[in-house]
Amino acid sequence: MVIEILTLFPKMFEGPLGESMMKRAQRKGAVKIRVVDLRRFSRDKHKKTDDRPFGGGPGMVLSVEPIHLALVALKKRRPSPYVILLSAGGKLFTQRSARRLSKQKRLIFICGHYEGVDERVKRWVDEEISIGEYVLTCGEIPAMVIVDCVTRLLPGVLGDATSSDSESFEIGFVEYPHYTRPRVYQGMKVPGVLLSGDHEKISEWRMQKALLRTLKVRPELLKGKFR
Repeated sequence: MVIEILTLFPKMFEGPLGESMMKRAQRKGAVKIRVVDLRRFSRDKHKKTDDRPFGGGPGMVLSVEPIHLALVALKKRRPSPYVILLSAGGKLFTQRSARRLSKQKRLIFICGHYEGVDERVKRWVDEEISIGEYVLTCGEIPAMVIVDCVTRLLPGVLGDATSSDSESFEIGFVEYPHYTRPRVYQGMKVPGVLLSGDHEKISEWRMQKALLRTLKVRPELLKGKFR
């Protein structure tokens, strides 16, 4: 997969994309990520990319021209990209969204900023996405979240190809509890069933705990599952 990120702040991505799983995924060739400075496409002598909103109001709006010119330049490459605008007004991002996007061969993310982008930009956008019902300073953080979620689903990225199958939201519930060594720590013991070697009982225990945890912290996920 090829991922390109249009941003005013390229340095924000240096840490998240250069460490841990994201670094390994790129080394393996599972994903190629390019961070593109939007200012490169500004025709203003001061590389300005925003302006005051027509009609008045607070804040600044990202201009249509630099974004359009950037998209024109990037779309000359192959394969054709699927363009995503990070926006508070977009559809809520979920694990199902991540699965769907992981099937694309090429993604372009437009990181909004200030009061957002000129509405005319949306003519060249395939989808608007929000990561939650709250307001962030910029679209760079949502872009990092989505790129991370999508990348870990690509073939060869995770050490165990099935390791994502039972995670929270993949099975429709919050994930069951995990334990590792030591067996006892300050009087707290690992549940005996996990040490039994009985895989059927372990599976039953994990499902039960996932259901109980979901009922406690995310009961809305259970709606319609047991009719």
